[in-house]
Amino acid sequence: MKKYFFVFTLFCGLYSFAQNETIAFGEKLVFSASYNMSGILTDIAEVKMETSKVKTSKSILMRLKCSAATYKKWDNFFKIRDLYESYVNPKTLTPYLYKRDISEGGYYKFMQYKYNHKTKLVKSLKRKKRKDGSTWDENKNVKINASTKDIVSTLYYIRSLDIHKASPGDQQNFTVLFDNEETTITLKYIGKEKISTNIGSKECYKLAISIKGSDVLKGTNSNLLWLTADKNKIPVYAKFKIPVGNGELKIKSATGLKY
Repeated sequence: MKKYFFVFTLFCGLYSFAQNETIAFGEKLVFSASYNMSGILTDIAEVKMETSKVKTSKSILMRLKCSAATYKKWDNFFKIRDLYESYVNPKTLTPYLYKRDISEGGYYKFMQYKYNHKTKLVKSLKRKKRKDGSTWDENKNVKINASTKDIVSTLYYIRSLDIHKASPGDQQNFTVLFDNEETTITLKYIGKEKISTNIGSKECYKLAISIKGSDVLKGTNSNLLWLTADKNKIPVYAKFKIPVGNGELKIKSATGLKY
C-alpha cells in the first residue's frame, strides 16, 4: 500500500506557489483502491484523506491525514493498516512534522520527520521491528532543499496551485523526501478530460508523472492523476503501473469541501 501513496502523492506544482485558498479544515475524501489480480482489477482496500485543525502553544496547524486499510475479506491474505500524517501551515501548506506508520502483512515501519526550514534540515526517526517483536530506532539529520516536501503535503500542495494556467505538455521537476532520500519527480500536464466518477461527471485536469533514476513507475504516460477542474481540485481518479502490476484509485465520497 505504500506504493499507492507514493504514486498517488507524487504530483506537484507547475507554477509558482499561492496562498492556500482551496483546502478547508474538515475535508474528507474516501477512495477505493484496486489492484490487478489475475487480469482483473479487484477492490482490496479503502483509502481516506482527511484534514483537521490542531492548536499548539504557538500556532494553529492543519493536520493532513491519509490512511489505508484492506477490506476485511482481504485481511487474512495481506492485512494493511497504514497511516500517513503531515502537520502544515494552513496558509502556505509548509510541513513542520510528518509521520508514517505502516503495517503490511507483518511488516512494520515508522518514520518521523521534524523540519527546520531555516537550516534546511530534517530530523528523521526510523523505527522498525525485529523478528522477535522488539524495535530498533535510527536517527538521522537529513539535508533538504528549500522546496522539499513529504509525500502527504505534496499532494495537498498541488491543489493550491494555478493549474488552469498550464498548457498541454508543460512539465517541471520537483523534490519529495521519502525514506530519507530526496527524489526528483517530473510532472507533465496533459490537458483536460471529462470522466465519470462516483460523485458525478467531472471535468478534470489530467496529469502524468515519472521518477528520475527509478524503476518504481513503468511505462510512458501510464501513471496518471485526475483532479477536478474547479476550485476544489480534488483527486478523483488515479492509475499506476509498477514492476509487480498495476492498479487504480477511485473516489467514493467527498465531504467538507470548501466550495
